[in-house]
Amino acid sequence: MRIIFGVFFSALLLWGSDATIEVTKSVDALPSIAVEDASSDYNDGLSQRFYRVLVSDLNVLSIFNVDRDYVNAAFSDENVADSHKEINYVVRYQLVDNNGEMVVDVKLINNNKVMHTLNYRLKNPKQYVFLVHTIAAAINDFMGADPVDWMKEKVIISRTTGPRRSEIMITDYTLSYQFSIKRNGLNVFPKWADNTKKYFYYTDLTTGTPELRKHGVYDNSDELVLRSDGMLICSDVSDDGNRLLLSMAPEGQPDVYEYDVVSKKVKRVTNYSGIDVNAQYMDNGKIAFISNRFGYPNVFSKKIDSQATEQMVYVGKSNSACTAHGNYIIYKARESSNAFSKNTFNLHLISTKTDFIRRLTVTGINEHPLFSRDGGTVLFVKKYKNQSSVGVIRLNQNKNYLFPLKGGAIQSIDW
Repeated sequence: MRIIFGVFFSALLLWGSDATIEVTKSVDALPSIAVEDASSDYNDGLSQRFYRVLVSDLNVLSIFNVDRDYVNAAFSDENVADSHKEINYVVRYQLVDNNGEMVVDVKLINNNKVMHTLNYRLKNPKQYVFLVHTIAAAINDFMGADPVDWMKEKVIISRTTGPRRSEIMITDYTLSYQFSIKRNGLNVFPKWADNTKKYFYYTDLTTGTPELRKHGVYDNSDELVLRSDGMLICSDVSDDGNRLLLSMAPEGQPDVYEYDVVSKKVKRVTNYSGIDVNAQYMDNGKIAFISNRFGYPNVFSKKIDSQATEQMVYVGKSNSACTAHGNYIIYKARESSNAFSKNTFNLHLISTKTDFIRRLTVTGINEHPLFSRDGGTVLFVKKYKNQSSVGVIRLNQNKNYLFPLKGGAIQSIDW
């Protein structure tokens, strides 16, 4: 059965760089895989771009050693290309233009035998990037590897475009697909409203008084949710989309609040004379948040309806961002303090049940960490040498990948 991909909006496509490995372990024992392009249509270069994204995705799967040489082949050929005879697996794809629709046929070949086939129809070829991610995830599932459904997710970012100007864009995790959905003004901190990703929240700072607004991806609706002096940021959304964690400072002091989407009521969660911000939902009715209760930013946790707080991190200073999944927290920590050069901020993974701690990055400024839904992958933003990139960490595979943004800097991200 063919899978139909619909059109959800017009898009601007910008080709992003291939993933670069920042941290890796030995991959000598991994099976090899190569890609063959059997397309006769789309001679405008789309089939080659399709190839490059697929090769990049196969690399990010972290279960193959990926051959990067571009090779053409006939889709009906019984044998793989001569240069691929020693390769364990070959993915051969064919793109066909069917009255504006893209028909995609895929074979996974081993020892010149077809092991698996995939067939798709794409109504809008401009969205080919998400189809490539779907193909890579299907190959990953066929091989029995850890699920990578996160590959298919739409990512939303805010990027700076000038003084007090920003742009909210919907992208894929590689930044190969980019659709500008909010251009005018200073609009920052976008956060998906629920798992359907039909709406997102964002903070509008255009008028000076922060406004939390909800924007529709399909209907282009734009609704005022809250307005507050000082600070107003949605830092997390509950899994069911019915509650929001907010950083607000209506009285000049930043605290954590919870907003009930149904009743439209705001409840104060923390009440501290310093700074409490950037709260994240955890299990068992708890939240993790950033506080300067010890004179510097650190990670604490508490139950929403309790006053008692617990320090979560004992390593590092200036721990100014965090994300939580189950019994694990990833936090951002400053690892240098140099008045004459840029400081390094790395991401660390800890367990709330043990003394386990693991550093995940090594250079630059690494921030805005976000767990995937299954907890096995982390998305983050890296700033290094005046370039902003989306980073992907495969935790079990101990690999990091970077996808640079061309133009501007990433202000925040969500997936």
